[in-house]
Amino acid sequence: MDNAILVALVPVFFVMAIGYAAGRLNVVDNHQVGSLNALVMDFALPASLFVATASASRSELLSQAPLFGILGAAMLLLYFATYFIQRIFSKASKSDASLEALTIAFPNLAGVGLPIVSAVLGPTGMVQLAVALAAGSILVSPITLIVLELERGKGAVGDGPVVRTLRALRRALTKPVVLAPMLGILISLCGLQLGAVIEASLLLIGHASAGVALFLTGLILSAQAFRLNWRIVAATGMADIIRPLVAAAIVFLLPVPSEMAKVAILLAAVPSGFFGILFAVNYRLDSAITGSMVIASTVFSIATMAVVIAVLFSR
Repeated sequence: MDNAILVALVPVFFVMAIGYAAGRLNVVDNHQVGSLNALVMDFALPASLFVATASASRSELLSQAPLFGILGAAMLLLYFATYFIQRIFSKASKSDASLEALTIAFPNLAGVGLPIVSAVLGPTGMVQLAVALAAGSILVSPITLIVLELERGKGAVGDGPVVRTLRALRRALTKPVVLAPMLGILISLCGLQLGAVIEASLLLIGHASAGVALFLTGLILSAQAFRLNWRIVAATGMADIIRPLVAAAIVFLLPVPSEMAKVAILLAAVPSGFFGILFAVNYRLDSAITGSMVIASTVFSIATMAVVIAVLFSR
């Protein structure tokens, strides 16, 4: 298990370090990252999410419905708790609070979850990972996108709150990173097949999503100073300790199979994800706080993931 943890986490830090070094050494311009961000959020990651969900059989997908509900509920609970805590106690803006809530609630399933699942669960865990990614992409990401769209559109003349909300909802739900898993699930439930050529074509770019996203995260962080304050410490505790505990409480209250319960807690224990950073870049917002949250959470997860894996999967 120690080797599984190292195999999962060391590559994450390695790729982030390459991106960080590339930015610090001016090999890549760390202030002009819009194109790389578009590559990840509009092409590579949506392709990966679409194939992961669409290629699963209907029976496989339906059997994982409880997992979707458990992780979706845990993410939403943590999201709203974090959002209101940031708004009330930190006096953060709506945009900043939503980005920080997303960073804490939505784990890094693409970057850290993928190698963890491969090392601990094997090939059978890929459908479960896809379902978990879909839960965050469909349930949590659109809320943040709606908040960001509403805040960006505040200055529009003649638009009332209802019009702006509907416009923000439309824009959020048509983002590739949200639309792709929704379409993938629909195709799977309809019993349709992608076909080998289509699947291979999408996977060719989809496989780049985790690596490029981690490289981009390191590149963005190279332009910022790491911050360590009570907000970062609290965010790390919320992501690495509270999130898996919330998932554990949900599976304790619901009659789910023990193996599914273990997978839900394992995936909930994955450190903070990079969506908050990428969304911040996309909407031209400060990503320093969310970046520091990702770094602190990922470092601390070396200990917390080791505990979770040892407790749940040791023989």
